[in-house]
Amino acid sequence: MNIKVYVAIFMAIFFWGFSFIWTNQILLEDIPVFTFIFFRMLIAGLLLLIFSAVTGKLQKVEKKDWWLMLLMAFFEPFIYFIGETFGLQATNSPTLSALIIALIPVFALAAGVFIYKEKVSWINVVGVILTIPGILLMVFNTGDMTPEYWWGIALLFLAIFGSVGYSSVVRMLSKYNSFTIATYQFVFGAVLFFPFFLGFNSDYEIVRIFSPEIFTPLISLAILCSCLSFVLYIFAIKSLGIARSSIFTSLIPAVSAIGAYIYGYETFTWPQILGILIVILGVAVTQK
Repeated sequence: MNIKVYVAIFMAIFFWGFSFIWTNQILLEDIPVFTFIFFRMLIAGLLLLIFSAVTGKLQKVEKKDWWLMLLMAFFEPFIYFIGETFGLQATNSPTLSALIIALIPVFALAAGVFIYKEKVSWINVVGVILTIPGILLMVFNTGDMTPEYWWGIALLFLAIFGSVGYSSVVRMLSKYNSFTIATYQFVFGAVLFFPFFLGFNSDYEIVRIFSPEIFTPLISLAILCSCLSFVLYIFAIKSLGIARSSIFTSLIPAVSAIGAYIYGYETFTWPQILGILIVILGVAVTQK
């Protein structure tokens, strides 16, 4: 077992778990969604570009691979963050949103097997299946699934589609290092979101972004959840493959639930705690 790979992916999942909390804090400040996403992409892209260039980690991209870089950015951050952010805004629940996103491994397993012919043993499949009742236990004890939630849930499934597409394209770009891939991911992401930022910003005063209530979680998202986490996750995908890497996203709801509890957004019930433990067990089984 490569300890570095597992430390990397656990760190990424930890920060992504808190990303739902920080995103919810920003959305509660009534900032336009595309304004928030654009500045997150811009900050992450610029920081990665500067760091990668200065440290010599930014590799030259072959001409034939530029379209793959753009396609990767289209899947994530573009498609993924539209689905995740608007889905979180509609459901108004960090924990519920994280629970839906936790279904990524089920779809990623299919992509890894059918597209890349990754070898998955029966115990890996059992692990994925085992996470499902854990997720359901947490879902049905989060709150009532009222009709207004369904639009948000549909958007969160759009985010799942973006995530699986992203992981698939990253495998095609495996000859490049994690810093190169993540840098162009967010640089192109900022470019894709820029027209929407101009079109949907309305009369929002940009200076409000620098208020502590918005700027603190925004910087946390840009640096920890975008720059650092994606570099770590790309590194893990190269070593573990799509299916085994994606199963770790099942731990995101547990991290989000703990974070939401700490911030006072959610309270735990015994079924939720049981669900968290089942999900963790499922993740452990998939790594056998």
